[in-house]
Amino acid sequence: MSAHLALRSGNPALGSDTFSHSHAIPISGDDAMTIGGAVNKTALALMVLLAAATFTWDQGSQGTVPTWWIGFGFFGGFLVALATVFKQTWAPYTTPLYAALQGLALGGISYLFEQSYPGIVSQAVFLTFGTLGALLFAYRSGIIKATENFKLGIFAATGGIGLVYFLSFILGFFGISVPLIHSNGTFGILFSVFVVVIAALNLVLDFDFIEEGAERGVPKYMEWYAAFGLLVTLVWLYLEILRLLMKLQSRD
Repeated sequence: MSAHLALRSGNPALGSDTFSHSHAIPISGDDAMTIGGAVNKTALALMVLLAAATFTWDQGSQGTVPTWWIGFGFFGGFLVALATVFKQTWAPYTTPLYAALQGLALGGISYLFEQSYPGIVSQAVFLTFGTLGALLFAYRSGIIKATENFKLGIFAATGGIGLVYFLSFILGFFGISVPLIHSNGTFGILFSVFVVVIAALNLVLDFDFIEEGAERGVPKYMEWYAAFGLLVTLVWLYLEILRLLMKLQSRD
């Protein structure tokens, strides 16, 4: 496998061999993936996510958000994500389900954050979609190009962040906290800024990946898979922005 394919995206949903799993012979006409189709599917998935998040938020405003909803949303979303990655043809069905489950979790988490830091959710949502729009413009205008060195750097950084979070998760079972991740000190904030930047730049790799999929003439269901991949990155970006804003506000 060439380096060009191996570094298509730091997003685990849009990995190096995604296209090889989808179709070996290019498809043309209405049965082929298009960029416009991927954009439409992403918009639909986001609508499902926002609807589910609004439902959980409303439940919180009427009383309390059951914590098991948040766990169910994230754990269920993780299982659905795994199924989607290993069975891409299921994407038209699993992507909306993934969006709904993540929406339930994000709505609950967002409500809890909002109670402690009023206004933080609207800021995080604005910054997330603002970042999406800005990077899409930068990519389409050629200001940012997904060169091989760029892909290598983002891929390595994403893997490093994943390793740090995994180690933090394991150490948490032994009552050990990693200050770099959770601290609102200077280093903790700088770490969160770094993670937000890497999460945002993964969007550029996702745009490039989707564009190549349309050029290769992969099957129509890959539009839903592309929407799934973008959703994975956007959820990660939103959570990291929320974490960063929390650290900044807790210092006041």
